[in-house]
Amino acid sequence: MLCLIITVGSKVFSAKLYDNQTTQALVKQFPLTVDMSELNGNEKYYYLSNTLPTASEQLGKIHAGDIMLYGDGYLVVFYETFSSSYNYTRLGYVEDAVSFVQVVGDGNIKVTFDLAKHEKT
Repeated sequence: MLCLIITVGSKVFSAKLYDNQTTQALVKQFPLTVDMSELNGNEKYYYLSNTLPTASEQLGKIHAGDIMLYGDGYLVVFYETFSSSYNYTRLGYVEDAVSFVQVVGDGNIKVTFDLAKHEKT
């Protein structure tokens, strides 16, 4: 797993990324600062300018803190736990999902994704 740093405003969160083709392509775009849009009262999303390889699956249950790819270009971070029939590619998860949920709120947010210093080569 890769260690990821997610910054929302002045708050910094540690996250883990699974080691797969999708995350390997995603981290090539880091550091990545984006304006994530609110959707459905349970997620923030951003449409990436480059598509990524996918390995989507129907997960059934989404957990607060999950980081996923929807389709081949929507980076999604969830802040609610719920059941879903949609297919996603698993990217990783925020380690302290409870604090993350408190910070993201219910509107659009600016988020920076970057590898932890020890992951950079």
